[in-house]
Amino acid sequence: MSGSGSGEANESTSLISTTRLPVADTRDFRKRYVIPHSGIENSSSSTGNQRANMSGRQEEQVDNNYVTEEVEEELKYGAEHVIKLFIPVSLCMLVVVYTINTVSYYTVKDMYLPYTPFHETSSDTDVKLWNAIGNSAILICIVIIMTCVLIALYKYRFYKVIHGWLILSSLLLLFVFSAVYLNELLIAYNVAMDVYTMNFIIWNFGVVGMMCIHWKAPLILQQGYLIFIAAQMALVFIKYLPEWTLWAVLMVISCWDLVAVLAPNGPLRILVETAQQRNEQIFPALIYSSTVIYQVVSMALPQEEENPTPPAPTSPGDPESGFTRDWVNTRAERVQSRNHTILQEVQNPSQSARRRTVSNTVPQQESEAPHRYFGEEDRGVKLGLGDFIFYSVLVGKVSSYGDWNTTLACFVAILIGLCLTLLLLAIFKTALPALPISIGFGLIFYFGTDNFVKPFVDTLATQQIFI
Repeated sequence: MSGSGSGEANESTSLISTTRLPVADTRDFRKRYVIPHSGIENSSSSTGNQRANMSGRQEEQVDNNYVTEEVEEELKYGAEHVIKLFIPVSLCMLVVVYTINTVSYYTVKDMYLPYTPFHETSSDTDVKLWNAIGNSAILICIVIIMTCVLIALYKYRFYKVIHGWLILSSLLLLFVFSAVYLNELLIAYNVAMDVYTMNFIIWNFGVVGMMCIHWKAPLILQQGYLIFIAAQMALVFIKYLPEWTLWAVLMVISCWDLVAVLAPNGPLRILVETAQQRNEQIFPALIYSSTVIYQVVSMALPQEEENPTPPAPTSPGDPESGFTRDWVNTRAERVQSRNHTILQEVQNPSQSARRRTVSNTVPQQESEAPHRYFGEEDRGVKLGLGDFIFYSVLVGKVSSYGDWNTTLACFVAILIGLCLTLLLLAIFKTALPALPISIGFGLIFYFGTDNFVKPFVDTLATQQIFI
């Protein structure tokens, strides 16, 4: 049970930007194909000739316009990225805090994970400390082994094994853990429900969740299921991990996340780089994506538009050759439509600002291959579900102590850390670990508020001093 859950929780604790090209590369691509409206003589002129007719001042003006446009674009989408991550992270933490303060089942320590043989039953502080260190060492070793196994399977293209692993984990979370959660929630609110109705709800909830995560579904529905799964895993860790072990695990897993993503041979770095080299999306059961990518149009190069002669198939009208007669007859219309798209981008810079080109690393002789345009949906960021889980574990554990000032402080600290991580992501434009800063801030705020702010506030309340 916990093996698959732990693997899913920690395989992808890194923040990834889905924008593949730096700003300069995209601007250079636009300068090759987009020119000012004054430089266009007629709609039938080729893009290469229009670019040749531009003066030096016009080219400089185009460059300056695109620099300003890109700066505004980065600010706009940077703010959108922050909001699109703050909302789901906050929702996940709120679900955990609500459950901890409503359902007593998750705060009772009656069972422990098999990975934590030391249960911290001694009253001696030194013994508890060594028990926590031993449990966290065992857990982090399991996480490292599971992560390396996943990376090896992915690197050698054992996709079916990975999908089977993730499907089993999702089945466990969506059916078994969801049934336990619903049952305890009904008990907490003293609501009666027959077993047939409950089975019907769990069955439909689980089947729809499997379709959303592993097949196709509206983006908001998929995001909702991923948030719920992360909250379920956080509740499991809060219930089954001993208290001191939980704090030790948060610190150790943050350090491991730092090494796994930033080290030259870090497993998570290898996973991201391999996915980028293969131009593949990382498995959706491991990653929360703020957007979904839709391929919009394939744009040919100007040289191809000037010579709209299709590759000569063996039989122009033979469907088996890939070029039907209808395709040949409508090729001129498609070329004209692509030319019209370029002209519209020139006349409407605000629309062209929403487009990005996504290109793979190709040899120089292949650089003339057609580029593909993606809509603004590709400007999202991806956050590992492990980040959601451990953010929620920290805030949920703090809320179980009943101090709302400390809970709110940790909540804000995690969001501040996430904001700083997004800032570093915008600067370095590479995959970054999302746990160290946020978890570090959360731990500092927790121990600082619990040991300094809380006694100070209690003293003020006792002396009836109000600020």
